[in-house]
Amino acid sequence: MSAPSSPPSGDAPRAAAPGDSQQDAATRRSAKMIPWLVGVALAMQMLDSNMVASALPAMGLALGVTPVSLNVLITAYVLAVAIFVPISSWTADRFGAKRVFLWAIALFVLGSVCCAVSQTLGQMVASRILQGLSGAMMVPVGRIILLHTVPRQDLLKAISFLSVPALVGPVFGPPLGGLLVTYLSWHWIFLINIPIGILGIVMVRRHIVEVRPDTAPRLDFLGFLLLAFCMASLVICMEAVSHGSLSASAVAGLAAAGVACAWFYRGHSRRVAEPLIDLDLLKTPSFAISVLGGSVSRFVVGATPFLLVMQLQVGMGYSPLMAGLISLSGAMGALVMKSMATRILGRFGFRNVLQTTSLITGVTIAACATFTASTPIWLMVSILLVSGFFRSLMFTAVNSLAYADIDSANMSRANGFATMATQVGISLGVGIAAAALNLSTLLRGAASLALVDVMVGYVVIGVACAASSLAFRKLDPHAGHALLSQDKD
Repeated sequence: MSAPSSPPSGDAPRAAAPGDSQQDAATRRSAKMIPWLVGVALAMQMLDSNMVASALPAMGLALGVTPVSLNVLITAYVLAVAIFVPISSWTADRFGAKRVFLWAIALFVLGSVCCAVSQTLGQMVASRILQGLSGAMMVPVGRIILLHTVPRQDLLKAISFLSVPALVGPVFGPPLGGLLVTYLSWHWIFLINIPIGILGIVMVRRHIVEVRPDTAPRLDFLGFLLLAFCMASLVICMEAVSHGSLSASAVAGLAAAGVACAWFYRGHSRRVAEPLIDLDLLKTPSFAISVLGGSVSRFVVGATPFLLVMQLQVGMGYSPLMAGLISLSGAMGALVMKSMATRILGRFGFRNVLQTTSLITGVTIAACATFTASTPIWLMVSILLVSGFFRSLMFTAVNSLAYADIDSANMSRANGFATMATQVGISLGVGIAAAALNLSTLLRGAASLALVDVMVGYVVIGVACAASSLAFRKLDPHAGHALLSQDKD
């Protein structure tokens, strides 16, 4: 992406000539504020996601469906994100990153209002898709602004710091969602996004300068259609398996069509000058491993909140508030880690950290399968705290490593690729967890969910996360060294 253009009327003041001290001061202020501003958007998304998970039983009762079947609300959102993320970079180039960022926040708030007034499951799913569409533009475009504004030597700190405001979601989401559901109604978990969104819009208009290239690339529309169908078929197949809503032949046919689209896109991407998802980026080893290994490790992001709700509320009978307070410990562990991540990476390196944290995270997630109604709360909190601590370190390393060896010209493409892979990993995590629960229930010949079914889900997700260490093992011992060296300067 080239240098930012002059912002349109109504935005930040027109950029001064190069070398002007006012411009330099404004740029430095913008670079400092951007992690916070993108963090506000990410906090709104994470707050929404965590509160939705905590409210599934109450929403299922209101909508007349089982809590497990409401995992479709999580996967519908993540699916929409995965489908539209590939065009986020093009949209930012075409219309301006700041403008797209503002509209995305506004649409997310609108989608939240639509969720709050939904009367049926179909309406709720449609509203979540609208939220997902806006989420696909909101955080990825915010990250584009960050990548093109923050100096490379400060990138590791910025990416690590970026997630600090976003921890508001995991820290306050479960207890706040439980509080709202217990004492008010589930509708308020969506309405709370209104003041957060308004705050974000005001701050973005005040502090961010427009980022837009002189010329925008043409939209690879055929590539978008192929990717969209591939992503949709992948998630729909997982949903169908988890709920038995399609026949085996229909699932097989849909999966085959998705694979065919992926194969066609592979050839198509080599023929066009500017593909939406540039597969040549996978020739960079650090990027390929961080994206592929990171996607599997992110199964825990989507699956853990879902499994905790099924376990604590449905299986053990805890109130939404109490379940939320217990879930809070995982986010607290992540918050503690954020102040230490850079030093740990500098001491042990990316490869060692990723190998170790993926194993520990997988083991601690699988350990949650041992929770029963007689398990002391302090023990559950301790395990979740340790899991959150190492999970936070793992994702800080993965997120930073993805851009370690990518040049400035390819930052936007790398961002779109990595974000799409992240959302697919989260979506698959929810789908795999739901499928494990339903398969376990089916094999028992039972009509309703039991704790033993949730145990199976934890073990499956934990093993998958631990297995991602095999991908991280292939990293060069000095992978990401440039980021660490620059951070010390």
